[in-house]
Amino acid sequence: MTTKTAPNGQDRVWQRMLSGRRLNLIDPSPLDVEITDIAHGLARVARWNGQTSGAHIFSVAQHTLLVETVMRARKPNINARLRLAALLHDAPEYVIGDMISPFKAVLGGSYKSVEKRLLGAIHIRFG
Repeated sequence: MTTKTAPNGQDRVWQRMLSGRRLNLIDPSPLDVEITDIAHGLARVARWNGQTSGAHIFSVAQHTLLVETVMRARKPNINARLRLAALLHDAPEYVIGDMISPFKAVLGGSYKSVEKRLLGAIHIRFG
């Protein structure tokens, strides 16, 4: 197995997940993606960096459930595969958080490439 390093030369490019899996951020394996890790992480990540009103955060998990609910309301016969895609559309945020779009623009392509690789592994894992 080859070791991939971050662009800055750092060797540790993985995060230990609650399930015990080590998810490599540079080369994520679908085998290291667990739905319980995704659900747990998204439930604890605040949308818009917590810049919402009310006593509690609006989590990314709540957002994904709302997206899927609206989609089903508009298209009641939508297939399960598209419903799952809606539920997983922000799934990489269980690892990397919910970065606001202006900050993503500041970071440039580096952030987007990590996010894209994570989403690719998630899509492979769940079909």
